[in-house]
Amino acid sequence: MDERRLVRVSKYVAKHLRHQPERIGIALDEQGWVDVETFLRAAAAHGFPIGREELERVVRDNDKRRYALDGDRIRANQGHSVTVDLGLPVTVPPAYLYHGTVARNLDAIRERGLLPMDRHHVHLSADRETATRVGARRGRPVVLPVDAGAMHEAGHEFRVSANGVWLAERVPPEYIAWPSGAPGRQ
Repeated sequence: MDERRLVRVSKYVAKHLRHQPERIGIALDEQGWVDVETFLRAAAAHGFPIGREELERVVRDNDKRRYALDGDRIRANQGHSVTVDLGLPVTVPPAYLYHGTVARNLDAIRERGLLPMDRHHVHLSADRETATRVGARRGRPVVLPVDAGAMHEAGHEFRVSANGVWLAERVPPEYIAWPSGAPGRQ
């Protein structure tokens, strides 16, 4: 499978396992799982045939480890806009986590903090490099350090997905360490 096909399949899988399963007539269980054969039949019936080997390669080779296969089931590891309970336990975070964004979002973040927007959780990275890559998808990245240790001590809960993405319901602005020289209102 060439790289372009791999990307197309990955985006198709993400769209239907994270956001619009009903669009191809599948239903995710409470934890976000769907039978692989059911998913493959639905994709083919809706004009996007995917082979089992292609699907397995997308799961195996995805650099962000977005998906999980468990026997004959598949699910997205996080990032859902549909209601699922991934069953992730509350976990003590490292002292700092990082969020990658772009300058045009900073005024809203300064005012309201980090919100999940159309997802169930705010996504945070364990390192600056990953947060930089995340922010760069939308333009010139700005990395915001989050005082996760202080948030945890104040009673905020964190979970970590199977692919290492840290999840929080929200990050109030007082827990964001604004980098000096960050664009936006000071």
